[in-house]
Formats: sequence, C-alpha cells, structure tokens
Amino acid sequence: MKYTQLGRTGLKVSRLVLGTMNFGPQTDEPTSHSIMDAALGAGLNFFDTANVYGWGENKGRTEEIIGTWFAQGGGRRDKTVLATKVYANMAGEGDPWPNYDRLSALNIRRAVEASLKRLQTDYIDLYQFHHVDRRTPFEEIWQAVDVLIQQGKVLYAGSSNFPGYKIAQANETAARRGSVGLVSEQCLYNLAERRAEMEIVPAAQEYGLGVIPWSPLNGGLLGGVIKKEVEGGRRASGRSADALANTSVRAQVQAYEDLLDKHGLEPGETALAWLLTRPGVTGPIVGPRTAEQLESALRALELELSDEVLSGLDEVFPGPGPSPEAFAW
Repeated sequence: MKYTQLGRTGLKVSRLVLGTMNFGPQTDEPTSHSIMDAALGAGLNFFDTANVYGWGENKGRTEEIIGTWFAQGGGRRDKTVLATKVYANMAGEGDPWPNYDRLSALNIRRAVEASLKRLQTDYIDLYQFHHVDRRTPFEEIWQAVDVLIQQGKVLYAGSSNFPGYKIAQANETAARRGSVGLVSEQCLYNLAERRAEMEIVPAAQEYGLGVIPWSPLNGGLLGGVIKKEVEGGRRASGRSADALANTSVRAQVQAYEDLLDKHGLEPGETALAWLLTRPGVTGPIVGPRTAEQLESALRALELELSDEVLSGLDEVFPGPGPSPEAFAW
C-alpha cells in the first residue's frame, strides 16, 4: 500500500479511500465487514462515511455497521483513519423540530455525539462538513469544532462539496482564531468531470488541503460501461444510462474505451490511476459493493500510465486548463 500525508497535516493515509455509502443499502453487514477486513488487510487505512448514509428511515445505518466492525477488536479502530460527515437532517421522518441539520454549534455537538455512539468509538479522525451552510458563520462553526478538538472527540476538520471561495473563507476565519482550519476537501472530480481544477483544487493546494475525489468513475460511466453492454449484455442504469443517452457523451466514452483497449488497460482501474497522478489529490474514494470490486480498485495503485496514455486521456476528456488563465485570458 502507498501512503501520503493528508494535506498539510502529519497524518498518513492510504492513496485509496474506502467509501462505505453502499454498506447497508446495497451491501449487507457481514459482506461489509468482510470488505473492511480485506481493505485493512491490504493496508488501506482511510475509511470514509457520513452520518446520513443508510438513507431514508435507515439514516445512520452505515455508521452502525462500521461500529459493529470496530467492536470486533483486533486493532481495527486503531489502524483506521476514520472520516465521517455532518450536515444532513437526521431527524426522524415527519419530525417537525428544527436544529437537526446544517452546521450550527448545536447540531454539530448533537451530531458528533450521535455518530460516536453509532460508530462505537470515542473519537473521529476527520470530521467533514458535508455541504456549505450559508446560514451559519464560520466563527460559530470553528468555535464548535475547537471545543470538540479540545475534548479529544475530533482530531481534524474537512469540507465536502465546497467551492474554492468557501475553502478560503473557512481557513481565513480559522487563521484569525488561531484554529487549524480545514485540512481536506472532498469533491466531485474525475476524468469526465474536471471542473474542480478551475478553483477547488487550486484553493485546496494554496491552503494545504488534501483533495479527496468522490465518484472517481463518474457514476460508473468510466468503468467500461459500453464494453460491458457489448460483451455481457449488461445495460447501463441510473446516471450512466442517462448520460449515454446523449450521443456526444456516448461517443466520448467510446473513444475512452477504445484508447484503453488499444493499450490493454482496464477502464475503471485507469480512471483511478489517473486521479492518483493529479496534483493535490490525496486519494480517490472507492465504494465497493463486493470484495472483487475492492480488488480491482487496489490494482490501480500499481498501474503506471505512460505519457502517451495520459496525453490520449487529455484529448478525450480535456480539462479546463490552468486557473485563472483558462477563463481570464
């Protein structure tokens, strides 16, 4: 396993992040535990979740599954860098009471305690703001986080789905308070969706945040979806099917798969390996539903992409260019 520092911190994390969003909704508890065991066995130490995962009436279920895995002992908790998130409404269905969502000091305190209970641990390594809260000032947010850090319940704070200017605003406010501020940003970033390169990645690099891309296969679109249709009769579904209905997108994905076929590369592994070459990226989040999917993701760590392949990928999926020149001149 390859490791790197999480942003400007001294924390060492694996170059792949185990995403757990499927645990509960699509993957049962025993299989989820097996996947986490396999990940830890391979040296993958960075696990990502959120308090809302499980969704609907089962919000919090994913954290509970991780908690029962930690409870098995064997050093599982000590070896894991645990990241979870706060923002979504965690009130019960039909519950009219306010203050069960967003980033108020009250909800942060409430949400941390609930997550710790579900996760069966006494601290969270990386506590991430799942979304921008336009109603709560960063002074209040950092006041709440600083208390949690002093209590030892949270070690670091990160953001998710923040625009560049909010990363700057958050960390400038933290600096004025003498707080550590954000150390990571989790954002949508992949070969087919490179807008993060315009402002988010530059802001993260400027302020010393590690970049943690989610949806590295763009909802399955970069995982060989057309080839699977042709060879196995597995038709695309969900976001991939919607995207492929656009003829220009389908032609682009076909060109991508043709390029990789020419070089004997597997699409999903290549999409992950490409992200690992990008400046500022700590590691992409992989969300396996099966042990086989985890094994495929791990192979991306050993994949070296040639200059020819990298140039070809840029031709198929051109990025926006350097900021601000790409939009200013």
